[in-house]
This record gives sequence, C-alpha cells and structure tokens, in this order.
Amino acid sequence: MVTKADFTKDEWETLERGLTGTGMLVSVADPGVMDSFGESSALAKYLSSQRVAGTTELMRELGGTHGTGFGLTTNLDEVRAGTIVALQSAVGILSAKAPDELDPYRQMVLGVATAVAEAKKGVSPSEDAVIGVIKETLGAS
Repeated sequence: MVTKADFTKDEWETLERGLTGTGMLVSVADPGVMDSFGESSALAKYLSSQRVAGTTELMRELGGTHGTGFGLTTNLDEVRAGTIVALQSAVGILSAKAPDELDPYRQMVLGVATAVAEAKKGVSPSEDAVIGVIKETLGAS
C-alpha cells in the first residue's frame, strides 16, 4: 500500500498542487466573484468526501489537502502554468513510484475539475476547454 510517507515533501506538494490547482484553474476559467465562493466550497467539499470515499489510501490522504499553493493575487497565466507543470510532474512521479495510483489520481483530479465546474451555473464552454487541457495533460481520455 502506497501512502504519503512514500513521497518526498516536494513530491507530495506537487501532487497536492496539481489537485487543488486544477480546482482553481477551472474556477478562474469562467470568473465571477460570487461563483468563486461556491466553487471554492465545491472544491473543499469534494476533497473532504475523498478522505472517506477515495479509492485508495493515497487518494484518501490527498483528500486532506488544504490550500492551492497559489496566492489570492496569482494571475490566470501563473495558475495555468503552475497547475499544468504540477500535473505533468505528478504523472511522472506516480508513474515512477506508484503506477497503480496514476489512474486514481487522474480520476480524483478530474473529479475536482467537474465538481468545481458544476458548482454554480453548470459547465461553461471555457471551463469545458480547461477540463480538456487537464485531461490531455494527465493523459486521460
């Protein structure tokens, strides 16, 4: 069984940043002040649910992630670049250290993306486009 203890601090932060950065990236793809509160709540609620419902012990541990690794004033380009780099690195880390955890991680990231996109008005075209980029980055279909 793979757990947080099997990763370095930097590797773990990369896994977390890819996960929570995804929620932030989807949220800022279709900005709205009131929407962002609901979307942040959806992100937190989804992660919290994964602490119990995660498909593996590692995913349950990642469900305890807090924060995004991005500041409140981080611009969209920085969020996009930082999230994409974190997701690419996460795929590499999991492929090397825990290949059986790669698909659960992909599913969890896409679950975050969907939960945030559906939080308010439903999935907008810009959110759908960002989710497509996330899927491509993860190597998911």
